[in-house]
Amino acid sequence: MKIMSFTDDFFRRLEAAFRKVEAADGSGAKLSVPEAAEAAYSLMRRAAAAGGKVIIIGNGGSAGIASHISLDLWKNGGIRSLAFNDPSLLTALANDLGTERIFEAPVREFAESRDALIAISSSGKSPNIINAVKAAAEKGCAVITMSGFAPDNPLRGAGAVNFYVPDTGYGFVETVHAGLCHCLVDMAISDRKPRPA
Repeated sequence: MKIMSFTDDFFRRLEAAFRKVEAADGSGAKLSVPEAAEAAYSLMRRAAAAGGKVIIIGNGGSAGIASHISLDLWKNGGIRSLAFNDPSLLTALANDLGTERIFEAPVREFAESRDALIAISSSGKSPNIINAVKAAAEKGCAVITMSGFAPDNPLRGAGAVNFYVPDTGYGFVETVHAGLCHCLVDMAISDRKPRPA
């Protein structure tokens, strides 16, 4: 393998993954990525204004994104946020309820109708993510989804705002999801800056 060629191909594919992101609202109507980002941020801002919070969930690399963005959103963006990624919580719930309910159970317990949920899944078909999204919707939470891989994955149309990355590589999909999340955090940070008089 030629390293230079591999690196060049990698960054070309990553750039293409960012440029190919698709977005839609809850009815399936297409949105541009800026429109979808604005709509997602509006849901997050509305949750904050109502005294609610943003809950972020994901598995594996997506869990890492959830934890990172939850912290940044609260600390830097001024929006209360949390991620259910404590190892004791996850292992206890997996043991007692099964892995497919590890996010559903805390969403049912802690989510309120004024909250927003961001569900991140590269495949868009993880049962524990799908179950949590259903629970959040039943509680009246606004749902934002980020998925990839197959275009017909069940998460892709499950939210009020849905981002989809048409790529099959975990690293590419996760990197785009992280970029989208950072965009939302930076919107919150920008909102906090004093406006010129």
